[in-house]
Amino acid sequence: MKWLRYIKRKLFPSSTRNRGPKMQSGIHHNGEFLRRVRISDSTVISVPEKLNLADNMFIGHFNFIEASNGITIEEGVQLTNYISVLTHSSHVSIRLYGKDYLGKKDPIGYKVGQVRIGAFTFVGPHVTIMPGTSIGKGSLVSAYAYVKGEYPDFSIISGNPAKVIGDTRDIDTPFLDAHPELQASYSEWANR
Repeated sequence: MKWLRYIKRKLFPSSTRNRGPKMQSGIHHNGEFLRRVRISDSTVISVPEKLNLADNMFIGHFNFIEASNGITIEEGVQLTNYISVLTHSSHVSIRLYGKDYLGKKDPIGYKVGQVRIGAFTFVGPHVTIMPGTSIGKGSLVSAYAYVKGEYPDFSIISGNPAKVIGDTRDIDTPFLDAHPELQASYSEWANR
């Protein structure tokens, strides 16, 4: 059987390699090199010049980041997989205008707005973040949430529509009590 794998590798070299998405470490962004940014090559970023990234953050596989109206992703943010971050939405306009939607200037129901994701926030898989959303630092967004609006620092955000269901400091406190050596690192960003 080893000889069969050897022949297959020689005849079809691309079919025997891992063809999945790859993480890219370090990127040039807005004239600066962010060495601690990791972004999957399967993530689509629309209008990257309107995306403001901090260093030391992670964007996983199969995400769509539509930044036409401005997105800020702060330090330490982790966006897992299959996430949509949107700064415009036409879903109401399309229904209102039907086939006459295309070509309309300033259509009724068309939503636009900037998005901000605060420092050291974790966004779970299959989340949709809508235009005009601001998520505070240290937050946790659970899988499949539909996030729209303003959320305070340290929010645990869940649901469709998403609501604040808790405070991440309640999760963090037992760990900080058990490992006081982490308090300085935690306080450095949490108390900004």
